[in-house]
Amino acid sequence: MIPEHRHPRRRDRSQEVEWIRALLHRGEACVLSAVLEGLPFALPRVYAYDHEREAVYLHGAHGGETGRMMEGGEASHGVPVTLTVFEVGRFLPGEEALEFGVEYASVVATGRARQVEDPKEEEHGLRLLLKKYAPHLREGEDYPAMTEEEILRTSVLRVDIESWSGKEKREPEDFPGAYRLEDVR
Repeated sequence: MIPEHRHPRRRDRSQEVEWIRALLHRGEACVLSAVLEGLPFALPRVYAYDHEREAVYLHGAHGGETGRMMEGGEASHGVPVTLTVFEVGRFLPGEEALEFGVEYASVVATGRARQVEDPKEEEHGLRLLLKKYAPHLREGEDYPAMTEEEILRTSVLRVDIESWSGKEKREPEDFPGAYRLEDVR
C-alpha cells in the first residue's frame, strides 16, 4: 500500500512519490523522532528503505535509547514516529540577511515503529543495511557470515510508513553568489 501523500505548505516545492522513494533510497542518514517519557525525542540513525514493504529498517543495541522509545508502545500497534531524511545543497545569499536561503531536498514520513521479532525479517533488515552502507564488501569474503547469535544480539526496528511528503528547493547553477559550505570554511 502506498503511504498517504501529504503535500507541504509550499506546493511549488512538493515532490511526487517516485522522487520521495528515490531520496529514501539514497539518503545517508535519518532523524527518528518520537515522544519519550512525555518529551520530544530525536535520534540520528542510519537506515535502509524497503520499497516493497514501504518501510524503513533501523538497528541498534538492546537497552539503548531506541529500545527505551519502543517500550512505550504496544507491539501490535507500534510506536508513533516521524522519520526525516534531508540533503543540503548550496547556500544562497540575498540582498538582506533575511533573504538568504539554502537548497535542500527532504522527506518527512510518519508511521509506526515496531521491534522486529522474526529472525528472518531481522536478517532481511540487516542485509538491507549492509547492502546500502557496504555495497563494495562481500559476506564470507570481506567479513564473516552473519550468525544467528549476532542477529539475536541486534535490535532491528521496522517503521511502517503511513504518510509522507517530499519537497525540494533548487536554483539555477548561475544563481548569483551561490556557494557550498565546504568551499568557504
